[in-house]
Amino acid sequence: MRWFGFGFNAFEQICVHGKVTEDAGSDVKVTCPTELKSHVETSSCCLKKPGEIRASWSRRASLHLDGDSCVCLAGFVTATSVESCGVSGPKTCGCTDAVISEYHLTLTFPGRVEVWDIQKKESTPKWSMEINTQSDHTLKLPLVPGGYITNKPPFYHSLSPCLKAKSLALGAEHALLLCVTGDVYTWGLGSHGQLGHGGLTSEEEPRAVEALCGMPMSSVATGGWHSVCISAGGDLYVWGWNESGQLGLPSQGVRKALQQNQHTQQGNLGQEVKSSEEELQEVEKLKEFFISIQAFPALLDVTPSCEIKAVSCGSRHTAAVTTTGDLYTWGWGEYGQLGHQTLMSSDEPQRVEFFKEQQLRVVEVVCGTWNTFAAAIKEELSCS
Repeated sequence: MRWFGFGFNAFEQICVHGKVTEDAGSDVKVTCPTELKSHVETSSCCLKKPGEIRASWSRRASLHLDGDSCVCLAGFVTATSVESCGVSGPKTCGCTDAVISEYHLTLTFPGRVEVWDIQKKESTPKWSMEINTQSDHTLKLPLVPGGYITNKPPFYHSLSPCLKAKSLALGAEHALLLCVTGDVYTWGLGSHGQLGHGGLTSEEEPRAVEALCGMPMSSVATGGWHSVCISAGGDLYVWGWNESGQLGLPSQGVRKALQQNQHTQQGNLGQEVKSSEEELQEVEKLKEFFISIQAFPALLDVTPSCEIKAVSCGSRHTAAVTTTGDLYTWGWGEYGQLGHQTLMSSDEPQRVEFFKEQQLRVVEVVCGTWNTFAAAIKEELSCS
């Protein structure tokens, strides 16, 4: 399995400055999927291919789960752009999962969870807790038995055992919980409709998303201020903020930017260009079709007869993997995080053609705040 990254690269989360190919674009904005390479060639664990990726705004954590499991960090680490393998600071050998943020690295080990302050060179974790690993199903961070871990103190929050949590996604200011029954609960800030209850009010305690009741969900994900989930049948539901088209629904800002770009290109070719006044009138006519906030879950058709098996969200963009191994992205694209080799945003899901051209099948996707990471394997071609 090979991991590729594209989007925001100011801290070398994707590739090292000076080694970016022409196809990948500038050092800061990587617009074409680029295979992740080790920053440090002196450590044996860095030479392994990562099994999983976790990302924040300025950092990437690579989980090596084969043999002696460990975590490698790339990007902004202790005020320098280096890759760390736990030589000093967090001792990651033997960890089973990790979550990275701008300030903390959370690690789980058999029987305990640790939170390290990665902006300081400490020999002990900032916070730790013993956990009972005996449960009915395997939990992944930020869930732990009995509750969940956050990136800001207090680090641990308890959950009602009645919820029987399966997975949890934390947005900028809201949470999305999936139960083993397939029910979805949300709580936190609701000012952008990201809770899916039909209003813009906040919730202090987990509340079931009634619009999804009766439709079991298999996966959940959150962006900065939007939420998505996948049904057991492979359908994708979206709700929350759509300012940059991150819901895949018509966005006034995105459409206007696309129109301006098209007119600029036409003008450069010497073609007739509409006046800005006519353009604004055209946008006003279509205004009723634009959606800035979707407060209820909405079914999103990515492609005809397409089933979704994995989804992830950045701050203002979304990426989904289909059962056929295609990767679709949409939303804010100013740093190339959509992988379409442009810096344009999109309010319509578009397939990332790079993987198809390279005969690669995408199996997993992880969004950082302003970038995207995708795992792919070689496409098996059928003999005719």
